[in-house]
Amino acid sequence: MPQTIEGAFALGAKQMIVVLPDSKTAYGGSMYSRSQTTGDFEEFIAHDLVAYMDRHYRTIPDRKSRGLVGHSMGGYGALRIGMKYPDVFGALYVMSPCCLSVHRPDPNAPQEQAFLKAVEEMKSPAGAANFSFFWKAQLANAAAWSPDPKNPPLYLDLPVKGTVVQQDILAKWKANSPLAFIDQYIDNLRKYRAIAIDVGDEDGLRFDTIDVHQILNSYGVANSFEIYHGTHTSAVADRFQNHVLPFFSRSLCFTKNCR
Repeated sequence: MPQTIEGAFALGAKQMIVVLPDSKTAYGGSMYSRSQTTGDFEEFIAHDLVAYMDRHYRTIPDRKSRGLVGHSMGGYGALRIGMKYPDVFGALYVMSPCCLSVHRPDPNAPQEQAFLKAVEEMKSPAGAANFSFFWKAQLANAAAWSPDPKNPPLYLDLPVKGTVVQQDILAKWKANSPLAFIDQYIDNLRKYRAIAIDVGDEDGLRFDTIDVHQILNSYGVANSFEIYHGTHTSAVADRFQNHVLPFFSRSLCFTKNCR
């Protein structure tokens, strides 16, 4: 990050304060959600962190001078928080967002059963240290979207129990999918000075990302959208240096009296 930020400045991006909050939890990622198990990361990002920065740094404390950006889980968080807090942020950049929709799991799939068996053997969240990325992601999603303070030792519920899909738990996951609730926040999204979305042409997440772009277009919400050549992670540094920071240079206010 320091190299890409300095690289953007060297190429003409306006000087700005770039804040990278720690989004990790004992389960991996926070999903930037509100959870009784892992905490309220929506409030942390939109209120606590913003207030801290305005108190301690030379900011312009105005929504028009703040942008929100994230990649993958961060892209999910940028869209989720961005939809709900247009009074805090003035420009939005969503990079390769994950988790825009939830699909019904196959409870009989060997991988699903192997995951459930591994979870049953866990004594604490630390037991997931050697899990694969996707197994960790499932735990992170569950901790964020289906927390259960009465279900130790992990304090979460999974959409599959044994060989049965738990429809009530799956419904909670779907309720946290931006494609399920974006229509409710269209008026909020109209308030942004600018919205940008991008995703790689070899990224499996591109289909849901295209859906977000098309929904915004259908409501007449201005947004720029680009499918670039790359995988989910191959171009993050290039995008941040050469696209994200220049976007905020164009879209944010850098004077106190900017309209």
